[in-house]
Amino acid sequence: MADHAPELELPSGEQGRPWGGVKDVLYGSAAGIASRAVEHPFDLTKVRLQSQPLDRPARYTGPWDCIVQTYRTEGVRAFWRGVSMPVLGAMAENATLFVVYNQSQAALRRLFPPPPSSAGPMDAPHMSIPQTAAAAALAGAAASFVLTPVELIKCKMQVSNIAAETALLAAASPASPSPSSTRPSPATTAATLGARHASTVAASSAATLPPRQPGAIAFTRSVLREYGIRGLWLGQTGTMIRETGGGAAWFTTFELLVAYFIQRRANRGETSKANPGARVTKSDLSAFELMSAGASAGVMYNVILFPADCIKSTIQTEDELRGAAGKKEPRRSFAQVGKDIYKARGIKGLYSGCGLTALKAAPSSALIFYIYSRLEAAFG
Repeated sequence: MADHAPELELPSGEQGRPWGGVKDVLYGSAAGIASRAVEHPFDLTKVRLQSQPLDRPARYTGPWDCIVQTYRTEGVRAFWRGVSMPVLGAMAENATLFVVYNQSQAALRRLFPPPPSSAGPMDAPHMSIPQTAAAAALAGAAASFVLTPVELIKCKMQVSNIAAETALLAAASPASPSPSSTRPSPATTAATLGARHASTVAASSAATLPPRQPGAIAFTRSVLREYGIRGLWLGQTGTMIRETGGGAAWFTTFELLVAYFIQRRANRGETSKANPGARVTKSDLSAFELMSAGASAGVMYNVILFPADCIKSTIQTEDELRGAAGKKEPRRSFAQVGKDIYKARGIKGLYSGCGLTALKAAPSSALIFYIYSRLEAAFG
């Protein structure tokens, strides 16, 4: 247990799981749909916290303030704003993750055959922690290419309310002073921006934003029209960093905890319910054990490389929040955005929404692994 983690149930290798790739797609898709419906309101709050413009006072003081303001100005339906894209993305993401993860494990098993299990011939071969992490990292890297376009459109939809406020603020601003005018002090500038921001928030509270905001198709067409097909992968660097490291943490944490629960049952003298006399397997674990392992994996996935996600969200929403004039400015690099966030709001800015993300990741990942494991146990 200390130096290895069991694979996702493949007791007889690839031959013991016919149509494994197809089943991974189906099981992963089903798990993704269920998890996304639960976590989307938390994700919307996280994106809005991460995407607040750095050149004026923060609109939201924290997660609860963001939830309250969203409900007051946009109603309860706003919490599922942009959910269509994440649902499709969750299906593609989880299908890709489990397909690549299981196939990578099979490839590593062929390249580096594990030693025979000393526990008995019915036991699945074990993989080392580095091998498990490597397979998971490959799965995360592959999933990042599926996720980036989905998250780009989702993030743009989720900050459309802030973009509308930015447009109102720009329209309400007085004409720019002449070059001969005295430049205001930083304190005066901050006070002016704060006053304008407060008045805009008050106005948006009194009158809700236009009910017909652009949908996923409209945002996708806009990106394709302005930047071409490559524009859909804006923020790929951040997504790949997050998914590669996060994927390794996600699967490895789950596998280690599953191994712990299996070993604990074995130490109590329990045997498999499906095969009396054989060693306990993952299919014998309870819902509580599977969901506990999945919830812990979800928290680890999000916490380990959260700043990359924060930078990615900022990059993907920059066009909306800067307005039409801001689009003419050169686009900042991944590293530069990170530096700007840190300079404006410190290390706290790079972890904006982290607690809320960990909170929503726990039940979401618990559902993903539970549903996937149960489907796998039932249908192979």
